[in-house]
Amino acid sequence: MIPIQDELSLRVGKVMEALGLEGDPLIRVAQDEQFGDYQSNCAMGLAKKLGRKPRDVAASIVDKLQIDDLCEPPQIAGPGFINFRIKPGHLAERLKTIRPAPVPGRDRLGIDPADHPEVVVVDLSSPNLAKEMHVGHLRSTVIGDCVCRILEFFGHTVYRENHVGDWGTQFGMLVAHLRHVRPEVVNEPDKLEIQDLESFYVEAKERFDRDEEFRKESRQTVVALQSGDETTMRIWKAFCDESLRHCHKIYDRLGVRLLDRGESCYNDLMNEVIRRLEQGADADGNPLARESEGALCVFMDGFKTREGEWLPLIVRKSDGGFNYATSDLATLIHRIEELEATRIIYVVGLPQKQHFEMIFAATRKAGWAGDHIRLEHLGFGSVLDAAGRPFKTREGGTVKLKDLLDEAVARAREVVTQEDEHSKRDQSLSPKQIDEIAETVGLASIKYYDLSHNLNSDYRFDFKQMLDMEGNTAPYMLYAYARVKAIGRKAGVVFEELPADAPVVIEHPSELRLALTLARFPEALAVAARELRPNVLTDYLLELSKAFSRFYDRKLGVRVIDASPDEVRLSRLKLCDLTARTLKLGLGLLGIETLEQM
Repeated sequence: MIPIQDELSLRVGKVMEALGLEGDPLIRVAQDEQFGDYQSNCAMGLAKKLGRKPRDVAASIVDKLQIDDLCEPPQIAGPGFINFRIKPGHLAERLKTIRPAPVPGRDRLGIDPADHPEVVVVDLSSPNLAKEMHVGHLRSTVIGDCVCRILEFFGHTVYRENHVGDWGTQFGMLVAHLRHVRPEVVNEPDKLEIQDLESFYVEAKERFDRDEEFRKESRQTVVALQSGDETTMRIWKAFCDESLRHCHKIYDRLGVRLLDRGESCYNDLMNEVIRRLEQGADADGNPLARESEGALCVFMDGFKTREGEWLPLIVRKSDGGFNYATSDLATLIHRIEELEATRIIYVVGLPQKQHFEMIFAATRKAGWAGDHIRLEHLGFGSVLDAAGRPFKTREGGTVKLKDLLDEAVARAREVVTQEDEHSKRDQSLSPKQIDEIAETVGLASIKYYDLSHNLNSDYRFDFKQMLDMEGNTAPYMLYAYARVKAIGRKAGVVFEELPADAPVVIEHPSELRLALTLARFPEALAVAARELRPNVLTDYLLELSKAFSRFYDRKLGVRVIDASPDEVRLSRLKLCDLTARTLKLGLGLLGIETLEQM
């Protein structure tokens, strides 16, 4: 069954076509429920083209609509809005058709995969292996993982590419330092362990800055590394493996899956990038690249400096070396030609916006990406402190991501164990369960807080707000899920064992509001997938939680556990089950595990 919004668009579109009207039906969720559930303002735009009154255009559309099975009679309001109110019977039938999950973890809630699945590459996280992951990697990792989960849910083949920084001049310094302080790594690379990567980097940098002989050795090491010297490569690989071990402790803790593919993987392909650019021509027959002040550059339309000069994309520096642009172009060739991706998404901060615009433009100019390939930069804002400044430690250094996660879990433990009305809801939890809950809540709070913000905006990191038991937070959502599951236990039923063909009865206003919200889940998920906006999903989950709270409220809602007759009780328990399943699936797509008790 297709989403209600799509069904309305389809039917209004058919009427418009029959009337000879061209345009988008513009079906949207109504902003004010007193006017209905959905609304179309297509008549306003059509009226301008036709030279008619919007209300007359709206009336001609409504007059031919065949929609009795779905809605109450549509109403025309204001200058020409068409308002739709979905029938309770249709909602009941729609929810009744949602089958039980075939196996745990495979629940789809009746949502079909995409009609035309794609091969998608999502470039996420991408830390520099010279240092430990810090707070700056949080957003790319969490947002990228969420985007992957949503696209995978719709059946796309997704490559989760962790484009780690494992190449370049600084690695000559690090490998040389490693050779001095841990000489045994040459013969026993698998035994390498570095407790603090940050300190190791600082030590190497201090040595590089004060010791001329070491600087010379570091430069020679870079040459040996680039030429593939076996011993140097062995030490380099040991360092990279150890760095990745630190990274994957974070990824495992966050439940993030990805494929490490460093810049080094494209080292040989960078020469191919230069060859293609030097020998190729654009659509007009002009050379793709030319030298400027000794550097090889690509110039694209639309990119100029403030002074009006052409802005170059440098692909080979004047000293003959390559840079990030060369590496990124090589990466795109691999993803397009080897992985055969038709959609490539870079989850990277907004400051890199122009860089990716130029990389994409150069790729198009060179003819490496056809019109069927989408190249997207999913930019995001920065994480700030409470005062709105860059998030730093008290000493002014970068906050390590590991330390941030540890603090979140410690603070979550305080929240779940403190003596207040929330913690008293379940006093049977063991110390081990409390530890597990604190870990889940702490990590979920950081993820949810990040994903609930508009991607284009900076946000202020606030533990107190993200751990709040009320509002648009992970603790509130996790408690909402645990509360629904507790209702099932109190009622003495196993939700998964409810009759699949149990009727759904919708009579009370709170039942109607909950049923409509449940039915809108496919729409919210479709928007989140189409626009790559996780906050659409968090907003929906908040709306669903509120609708359920009203439904279960003793004064505003209905009786559930002791409802009668049995048909009504079963129906309301089924609404509870659908709410829990939707919360679990929605949170899972955000990368958040749920809790059966809290």
